[in-house]
Amino acid sequence: MLTQIKGLHHVTSMAASASANNKFFTDTLGLRRVKKTVNFDAPDVYHLYYGDEVGTPGSVMTYFPFPHIAQGRPGTGEVGTTVFSVPEGSLGYWTDRLTKAGADGLKADEAFGEKRLHFAGPDGDGFAFVEVKDDNRAPWIGNGVGAEEAIRGFHSASMRLRDEGSTAELLKFMGYEQVDAKDGVIRFGIPGGNGADFIDVETMPNISSARLGAGSVHHIAFAVENRAKQLEVRKSLMDTGYQVTPVIDRDYFWAIYFRTPGGVLFEIATNEPGFDRDEDTAHLGEALKLPTQHEHLRKSLEEHLEPIA
Repeated sequence: MLTQIKGLHHVTSMAASASANNKFFTDTLGLRRVKKTVNFDAPDVYHLYYGDEVGTPGSVMTYFPFPHIAQGRPGTGEVGTTVFSVPEGSLGYWTDRLTKAGADGLKADEAFGEKRLHFAGPDGDGFAFVEVKDDNRAPWIGNGVGAEEAIRGFHSASMRLRDEGSTAELLKFMGYEQVDAKDGVIRFGIPGGNGADFIDVETMPNISSARLGAGSVHHIAFAVENRAKQLEVRKSLMDTGYQVTPVIDRDYFWAIYFRTPGGVLFEIATNEPGFDRDEDTAHLGEALKLPTQHEHLRKSLEEHLEPIA
């Protein structure tokens, strides 16, 4: 069993409009845009990162906004709901704020003894807030949401699978423990994690497979401290039979990827070097930052990419 993984690192999804995506995450949810860069494999598409003040692993939601992308189709083999931690007693505030912003899909419920508020993003993305007592992670409060209500980071992610068996075994191998099960959902938690500690697995054997598109989660990333820990994880996964990519430099972290038995794309990402490697903390996410191999495209990209505030 692995011991290097310390919870979620980031979740990456697909969007249609960069400006609508940016407005929702900064103006409505109050997160900070910590990086404005481009997709390594498609540099004519943004890669936008939102999180806390410095983009702490476990707080970062990222997006590829493809202007002409088709709408995703929800189904099995994907992350269905990304869940944020908010302070106890704050769901009333968020209900009002999301209602005023015109958000769709608002629904309050309770699961595993926690109060939740479900809502949809601009492309129908599945999100929820969960009230968490004593989440001591520092929030970003620069976009008009107060400290008593602001998002602390991720709480969990929920995966929809046709069969949970092999993925459950994988999560246990990755260091997760089953902590609860209720109403067809199994909850796994990582001991000693970074606060973004839970994965919920929902088995839906009669539901068709998801189709990737706007509003879909592209991949989910798990955090390790550094490159040495990442290499240990990579070797263990490969020894177990998983097909894992070589280590890829993503400028702000190093990444490896592999496809899970349930169809979800997993990434293992390092906490180093961080989003302040090419911008000081006070100005994170302001300038367009390009990977070195795409710097020669700067002029044309600045003319092509949709302007965002």
